[in-house]
Amino acid sequence: MSEHAFDPTAPLPWSQPLRVAELASRKPNRFDITPDTATCAAIAEWAGISALRRLRLKGTLTPQGRSDWLLEADFTARVVQPCAITLEPVTTDLREPVLRRYLADMPEPSGEEAEMPEDDSAEALGSVIDLAAVALEALELALPMFPRAAGAVLDETLAAEAGVTPLRDEDTRPFAGLKALLGGAQADKDGAEDTDKD
Repeated sequence: MSEHAFDPTAPLPWSQPLRVAELASRKPNRFDITPDTATCAAIAEWAGISALRRLRLKGTLTPQGRSDWLLEADFTARVVQPCAITLEPVTTDLREPVLRRYLADMPEPSGEEAEMPEDDSAEALGSVIDLAAVALEALELALPMFPRAAGAVLDETLAAEAGVTPLRDEDTRPFAGLKALLGGAQADKDGAEDTDKD
């Protein structure tokens, strides 16, 4: 996926914080953010991709009840990554819906082995909601893991020890053994029929 490993501890290259106390509490707060060229370059380096041609997060932050907030947005981006096979540059357009619920009273996990919450869109509400952090998370989740250039095909390489028949990709697919078994059974049946005819 990346030219180098993504480091989750690295500081974010982009920030667009909104102070919750300054948001309109009776209507949706609209936003439309996009980084400039220099920031796109910094984001590309942070994400471990060749280039980020564009990125946009457009949506609303809507009050829910007395103190919770709902973020609904469209995330779009155009990224360039090296092909997983040929290393040629591959350009991909990304588009994802983004949903986040910011809860003032986020339930704390209990027990030594805390289970992951079923609702992965819920987050604890702080004093600031960083829209850029939301966009960067969406980018990381949407990036293709194995980008391929048009027409790029992974060559089948056969290797095995002396005297051992090498495994092909075809042999490791589901039902490959069943296919061979059925093929052998069919051959036995055909042989038996030929014997009966004789």
